[in-house]
Amino acid sequence: MASRKENANSANRVLRISQLDALELNKALEQLVWSQFTQCFHGFKPGLLARFEPEVKACLWLFLWRFTIYSKNATVGQSVLNIQYKNDFSPNLRYQPPSKNQKIWYAVCTIGGRWLEERCYDLFRNHHLASFGKVKQCVNFVVGLLKLGGLINFLIFLQRGKFATLTERLLGIHSVFCKPQNIREVGFEYMNRELLWHGFAEFLIFLLPLISVQKLKAKLSSWCIPLTGAPNSDNTLATSGKECSLCGEWPTMPHTIGCEHIFCYFCAKSSFLFDMYFTCPKCGTEVHSLQPLKSGIEMSEVNAL
Repeated sequence: MASRKENANSANRVLRISQLDALELNKALEQLVWSQFTQCFHGFKPGLLARFEPEVKACLWLFLWRFTIYSKNATVGQSVLNIQYKNDFSPNLRYQPPSKNQKIWYAVCTIGGRWLEERCYDLFRNHHLASFGKVKQCVNFVVGLLKLGGLINFLIFLQRGKFATLTERLLGIHSVFCKPQNIREVGFEYMNRELLWHGFAEFLIFLLPLISVQKLKAKLSSWCIPLTGAPNSDNTLATSGKECSLCGEWPTMPHTIGCEHIFCYFCAKSSFLFDMYFTCPKCGTEVHSLQPLKSGIEMSEVNAL
């Protein structure tokens, strides 16, 4: 009987990450409600809510508590994740919601505790009397103990997966699923295919920055377009100097890189600065030196046009 109970509890146990996500959703909701509430007083005198901010926040959190935990046995974050609180002190194996006293004490510990901490902080900040020194030390000591208890409870929660907060442990309420969860069937073929594709994509992301696209393009061009004629002859330069081998336009300040093709000075210079192993995209010749085209060849080309 005991083993059957443990198996049922383990099958319906809420994941730790789901409980932590519910807490984060609760915090996000509180921040959203408070920001929307403060915008209602945007046109009033600045600092209007500063004096009574802890009390206003406590009223808002009480309003949320009334329509979440008190009426539905779950916070907003838990409702989104199909989770609710269960009375851990109940001997019944079936679901037993938290009692009314547990809900009230939950509000006292969470809402009242935060209100007391903020109000004490404002009180000690505005009054620097000697009589408040010992009280401040006592309050800081109690807060430190509660923080330490919360840390110890969190470490136990990470190990056992139950009672995400110290308040839940003290009140004896823990998270359970509202509806029984269906067991998911995992398709291992699909998972293997996704893992292989993911690994291949990561390999490509790692490899692509190491590949020089311009150099690869030059190599392919040199294989596909065979060269004819002497590479350094003046006639070849004159006939091929009508356009830049990079941009395809009339070469501005025509230069050569040691082969028969003509380049704009800025095209060749920028390509060489980008890649010190820059090669001619037409023939694949590496850059030996960037030399201006002879004026005679340039003028013969202009006269030919």
